[in-house]
Formats: sequence, C-alpha cells, structure tokens
Amino acid sequence: MFVALSRFTVANDMHDAVREAFRARPHLVDRVPGFVRMEVLRPQGCPEEFWLMTWWSDETSFDAWHRSHAYHDSHGGIPKGLKLVPGSTEIRRLERIAE
Repeated sequence: MFVALSRFTVANDMHDAVREAFRARPHLVDRVPGFVRMEVLRPQGCPEEFWLMTWWSDETSFDAWHRSHAYHDSHGGIPKGLKLVPGSTEIRRLERIAE
C-alpha cells in the first residue's frame, strides 16, 4: 500500500470555494487502476490549508495517474483566480506500515 499526501495553503481567502470544488469533484481518479481511496482534510483552525490523501495499491499506479491527461483534466474544477501561498505546495510519499 502506498499513500500520497498533497498539501497546499490558499492565499486569497478562497478556501470555501476550494472546499466546494473538492466536494463536487468529477471523481476521475476513482476509476484509475491501483486507486484505493481519497480523503480531503483540513487542520482544525486553519481553513486555508488543505491535505489531500490518496491511497494506492502501489507507487507505480500513483505515478502513472500523476502523469496522465486525466490527472490534468481532474483539476478543471479549480476555482478561477485561486492563489496559493508560495512554497506551501508539497507532495509527500508515504509507506503504510500498519492498519
């Protein structure tokens, strides 16, 4: 099992629009080979910070998704005018050790 954690911080007070965009996402990743599940989280007290966690059967499946046209298409719902805090975007690759 492989987990990818993507983290970013909204710079221009559009955090509610981003939250709604995730709720209305097109679910393109749901049909990708190797995809297991996705959760979108925010730390309490930090509504502008988002953590996107995706679980995969293996790292190769995540990499294939991340390079695909469908990955780029899945970002079509990003609110127009969204600005992120410079340097806040991060992708961490995690190995699941135990459940």
